[in-house]
Amino acid sequence: MITEPVELAGRRVPSRVLFGPHETNLARGRVLSDRHVAYYARRAAGGAGIIVTETASVHEEDWPYERAPLAALAGPGWSSIVAACRPALVLAGLGHAGSQGSSAYSQSALWAPSRVPDVASRELPMELEPAQIRTIVDSFGESAALAVASGLDGVELDAGQYSLLRQFTSGLTNHRGDAYGTDRTRLLREVIQALREALGEGRVLGLRLSCDELAPWAGITPEDAAGMVADLAGSVDYLVPVRGSAMSASATRPDLHTEPGFNLDLCRRITGAVEGRTRTVLQGSVVDPEQAGQALGEGVAALVEMTRAQIADPDLVAKVRAGRPVRPCVLANQKCRVRDNRNPIVSCIGEPRSGHETTDPEPEGTDAAREVLVVGGGPAGLEAARVLALRGHRVELAERSHELGGMVRVAARVAGRERLARLVEWLEGEVRRLGVRVSTGVAVTEPAASMIVATGSVPGPRGYAVHSGVVVDVVDFLAGCELPPGPVVVTDPVGDAVGVGVAELLAGQGRQTTIVSQDQVIGTQLALTGDLADANTRLQRAGVTLAKRSLLREVHAGHVVLEDVFTARRRELDAAVVIHCGHRLPDGSLSVAGATRAGDCVAPRTIHEAILEGRRAALTLAAATPVPAGH
Repeated sequence: MITEPVELAGRRVPSRVLFGPHETNLARGRVLSDRHVAYYARRAAGGAGIIVTETASVHEEDWPYERAPLAALAGPGWSSIVAACRPALVLAGLGHAGSQGSSAYSQSALWAPSRVPDVASRELPMELEPAQIRTIVDSFGESAALAVASGLDGVELDAGQYSLLRQFTSGLTNHRGDAYGTDRTRLLREVIQALREALGEGRVLGLRLSCDELAPWAGITPEDAAGMVADLAGSVDYLVPVRGSAMSASATRPDLHTEPGFNLDLCRRITGAVEGRTRTVLQGSVVDPEQAGQALGEGVAALVEMTRAQIADPDLVAKVRAGRPVRPCVLANQKCRVRDNRNPIVSCIGEPRSGHETTDPEPEGTDAAREVLVVGGGPAGLEAARVLALRGHRVELAERSHELGGMVRVAARVAGRERLARLVEWLEGEVRRLGVRVSTGVAVTEPAASMIVATGSVPGPRGYAVHSGVVVDVVDFLAGCELPPGPVVVTDPVGDAVGVGVAELLAGQGRQTTIVSQDQVIGTQLALTGDLADANTRLQRAGVTLAKRSLLREVHAGHVVLEDVFTARRRELDAAVVIHCGHRLPDGSLSVAGATRAGDCVAPRTIHEAILEGRRAALTLAAATPVPAGH
């Protein structure tokens, strides 16, 4: 059903799949750029029915992150996006972040309904005066008028997790004593009315609404939301129920520890409350076409938002129509979650071209066929073989183990990260579909004329002395190595999902487990994916001992020696075995002069770099290899 058309405000939507508003960091300053145009155009070409552009601030005082678009400057960008995205409908995302914004760029006080410090930034905002509230309403109307003048099909109003309008509708943040406090939906209704007047007839008005703040003591509950949407239903053309707020940041865009479709029950309830007077859109880690189609078939919603799924595979709708396998979104959040101080550009671990369409265009056509040997069947080797086969080459892929997938298979055995395996399963399916000759259990020792080396990594150095006792590398542990009975120490100098997941896994098996980190918080790198707080909660609930601010210095039979990073004070800890989760080193077992290399055998990093380098290696080899005579 997701490929079927639907009608909104008298306009035909070519499919029921929405590409929702999200931070991209593709702006030039606060202006929508050519990078935005290429990014959205690729999803429209792949079959998206509705494109909602990155939410633009309706007032210049609202500057939530450095490259946040400003509606007043968005006109030319909106027009270019519309021209590039037909026949998809294009809507402008409009919003105001309020107290969840940032004063770092505007150097002005944050705006809010009441003087309630934001729970994340701890910044105290100013309380809006009636005249300023009027300015906000007018700004929304002016922004919508500009969207109409720019040729857009309508707008989507953000009253979701990170919005001033949510802050007004919530008892968590609205403590006012005036009419905007006694009637918390008043500002939302006024803004919707202003947007309707500015849009006129035949334009689409969507509403993204926080319907469960997961804070029932004072926040918006599903019961509150049901009453709210019953009043608003006739005023908007579609409604996207979302969950979360400043009180529950990780719930707004959870990683792979949360099952896809987490908002199914919430959306079903809201659909019942609007009683057919407006269309609803299912949102909430919906990345599997089968789940999306089932939800539409059951009447949970009329449309489905599949934003991360289309970052992972821009051709999702077209592939579903053609019956082809879709590149899976594994919900890792490693490259598509970009609202942090590094200002990374939106991308995807499985599709590194996402977000880089203008600098890394899809190569067109095919090459003259030649024989190419790819050594290594991890993500880098699989992607290299896939791209080469797509380009028309005769490819052989040789893997020395008896299973394809490399370190991704290992990572997928870590607690809560099973979805990662779907990515290499898709890659393996594609190389076999494209006719790549796959050999497993084969160790290559001789060079080939055209060759890509993607042999992966080996265990790296250990910064501690092993006097006696048992130390097991994490790869061996996840491969099924049997551990001796007794307490386990997980040493985690990296601070990513591996050490945390291994500790969770061990605790789940009933083992007395301690995780050791030099940092003040366990798993510091998980802040980038939004899982930091949840991961530490899971560890403590599982009974894992957290040895923070500690370095592993010595391993002995029955115990280890830890050193405090601040005081250098040493202490002993019982341990029958140590699981080493440290950095790895490139595998240099196959040394071929001049060979093109990719992935961990260059420098062990993430799935994203492995796939990116595999693709680049394939294109580099194809461009550099001379075409044999007669071809």
